[in-house]
Amino acid sequence: MAGTIRLAKISDAEQIAEIYSHFVLNTPVSFEAVAPDSQEMAGRIETVLEYHPWLVCESEGNIAGYAYASQHRNRYHYQWSVDVTVYIHEAHRRQGVGRALYTSLLSIVPLQGYISAYAGITLPNAGSVGLHESMGFSQVGVYRNVGFKQGAWHNVGWWQLALAEPPEDPKDPIPLYESNSNPVWLEGLVSGVKLLRI
Repeated sequence: MAGTIRLAKISDAEQIAEIYSHFVLNTPVSFEAVAPDSQEMAGRIETVLEYHPWLVCESEGNIAGYAYASQHRNRYHYQWSVDVTVYIHEAHRRQGVGRALYTSLLSIVPLQGYISAYAGITLPNAGSVGLHESMGFSQVGVYRNVGFKQGAWHNVGWWQLALAEPPEDPKDPIPLYESNSNPVWLEGLVSGVKLLRI
């Protein structure tokens, strides 16, 4: 078996929705109440890909996991920061998929001009905390009792990773379509593949 990492396509929406639905329906990881169907997920993928990368790890035609960057906040002066997230199919846990996806994702988002990445983690979640900290993220704060799900209140911790040195005169980040033909970007995209154990 071999795995690849590539940009998501609208046709991936059904499998991505299936992966995500587990977390919505069975865990407090996501605070959504209703799992999005494939049509809703297709819309989300399309929206993200306008400016940010959404990556999938594919093995033998099946999506083993996905990761993406998205807008941190919608006000103009937050534009150099992104939120990142990763979800892994239950059948592909502990196969290096999360680390591989993040290695690729965090290699390419700085090339667009982003300088900080943030990740919110519903606590407790030792696996996610361990993954993010192994990638260089540091905890910067906790929203206490911020969400109620599955009969309990949950904290959400926030982790930050510096992607680049903050420039004195930053330019607007460039859209994904302007950067993804760059040879350095293409090298970054596949940089996580060597970490896969599928």
